[in-house]
Amino acid sequence: MKSVELGEVQAAFADIIWEHEPVGSGELVKICERELGWKKPTTYTVLRKLCEKGLFKNENGIVSSVISRNEFNASKSEKFVEDTFAGSLPAFIAAFISRKKISAKEADEIQKMIDEYKEG
Repeated sequence: MKSVELGEVQAAFADIIWEHEPVGSGELVKICERELGWKKPTTYTVLRKLCEKGLFKNENGIVSSVISRNEFNASKSEKFVEDTFAGSLPAFIAAFISRKKISAKEADEIQKMIDEYKEG
């Protein structure tokens, strides 16, 4: 999946779509007017841009995601680790837990994930 960058406004809009999908475009306009104070043209302009980025689709007036919220967040996380820690997950984890201790329960959950996704 290619990396998709979103500004603050686009991210807020994307969250609205993920929360309500599949959603009719007319209903989306109403939600954005209520939650963001947007007019119809603004909603359609931002929707078009996010469709062009490959995040959402608008087919027959129904808006839905091409990339789920979880996939999007996973991609952002991977990019952050790659850009900030040269792709080293251990370096990221070391930096994270050096400032915030984790509970025994969190450590167990992390260990289960490691065991589940371990190669070999």
